[in-house]
Amino acid sequence: MANTKEINRRRTFGIVSHPDAGKTTLTEKLLLFGGAIQEAGAVKSNKIKKSATSDWMDIERQRGISVATSVMAFEYNNHKINILDTPGHQDFAEDTFRTLTAVDSVIIVIDAAKGVEPQTKKLMQVCRMRKTPVIVFVNKMDRPSKDTFDLLDEIEDQLEIGVKPLSWPINNGPDFKGVYNIYNENLILFNANENIRDNNSIEFTDITDSELEKYIGEDAEQLREDLELIEGVYPKFEIETYRAASVAPVFFGSALNNFGVKELLDCFVDIAPSPLPIETEERIVEAEEDNFSGFVFKIHANMDPNHRDRIAFVKVCSGKFKRNTNYLHVRHGKMMKFSSPTAFMASKKSIIDEAYPGDIVGLHDTGNFKIGDSLTEGEKLHFKGLPSFSPELFKYIENANPMKSKQLAKGIEQLMDEGVAQLFTGRASSRKIIGTVGALQFEVIQYRLLHEYGASCRYEGIKLYKTVWIKSENKEKLKEFIDRKYQQMAFDKEGRDVFLADSPYSLQIAQEKFPEIEFYFTSEF
Repeated sequence: MANTKEINRRRTFGIVSHPDAGKTTLTEKLLLFGGAIQEAGAVKSNKIKKSATSDWMDIERQRGISVATSVMAFEYNNHKINILDTPGHQDFAEDTFRTLTAVDSVIIVIDAAKGVEPQTKKLMQVCRMRKTPVIVFVNKMDRPSKDTFDLLDEIEDQLEIGVKPLSWPINNGPDFKGVYNIYNENLILFNANENIRDNNSIEFTDITDSELEKYIGEDAEQLREDLELIEGVYPKFEIETYRAASVAPVFFGSALNNFGVKELLDCFVDIAPSPLPIETEERIVEAEEDNFSGFVFKIHANMDPNHRDRIAFVKVCSGKFKRNTNYLHVRHGKMMKFSSPTAFMASKKSIIDEAYPGDIVGLHDTGNFKIGDSLTEGEKLHFKGLPSFSPELFKYIENANPMKSKQLAKGIEQLMDEGVAQLFTGRASSRKIIGTVGALQFEVIQYRLLHEYGASCRYEGIKLYKTVWIKSENKEKLKEFIDRKYQQMAFDKEGRDVFLADSPYSLQIAQEKFPEIEFYFTSEF
């Protein structure tokens, strides 16, 4: 078995949450504990004291939100940690969905005052579908919060997963005194300090000890009662049930104040799985295999605005990736080698010579890659689970500056390759239609076209309900359908036939009248 030691050292996880739950702040503090950064930057609505490390695009800094997945790696306690910080905003859920295909576990951040919010539920559905192990971090305990037991009930009910608290808060809001770390059996007193790395922890194996009153006064008795209740209500924590994605350990803290983060990280490193087997259309790929394999789960243009570069993010699934080595690009059927593969620290990149399963490698791309592509040492593998979804919102995109038509065409092509949105070209009109999951994506596209490609665009409304991919074994019926619906037909970026349904009714009628045609709502068919 190859590279077992390196594989066991790796922890690759995604951080997901509803917007404003404190996900990017938590990411910052994890990096702070890992020594990857020296000072944390806070992301607060539009006012940014110091931009968060993981939010590096101009538009993210201005808006105070994450709109693209960031990848960050650091060493901690002899483990290599790979964090993928995902967009919280629902308009960028597709980027988050694809990112979740590249992680082995997930930390879900929940706001203690708001509880489980809609976007959190959606993301949890993806984790459930993929049986991804989940740890919950209940954030902002230093603000007035919901009752802790009520919160745990809500998490169980709304996220449809068993929970096991591994730390327990002593009060909340202005009276928040700290947490009792059930996992390590120690008491940690709250310190409101954004940059402190060492918490005031006191060993307390015997919670009945009267010394407890010295530290938390009259709250000691309540803590004892709560811990007794937890023992009676929740099953004993077992790593197997967590890794099988049937129980979520829960931690409490305040990411902004750096509180509870170290306990979360220490436990995570201890219990989270190292790189897991990954399913392909052909077979299951094990991390310990000798031969390298990996897939592209994200593409990003212009990470460095000075060089107009394009980076394909590759998750290493098996074997060992080596610099300047020939690998098979499965879709193209050609060998390629990479002279400057990179590791990431948000927008900072460093060239690496090798990478192991669980690692994320950045490859400079001149247009060879698209999302879902596989790289191997020769075997033809196709990794599953990286679809494009049928968009919800549509607009015609028009060139606002005829002098910059080349720049606009290049910009649209590259942004679509990134999976920011989808492009459809009308068969009859040849007009270009942008389809997105959320309204904010139109703004991001317009902003990036102007600032990264020097191209201006404007949008025009279009009445569309759904874009549906079609195919049929019966070539005559397919031709008849396309001829009959010619005005409502388009091509996607890959040249595949797409039906533009302007209402639920017209889609239903099309499906009823043409039973030989297969209609697909994701591009993976």
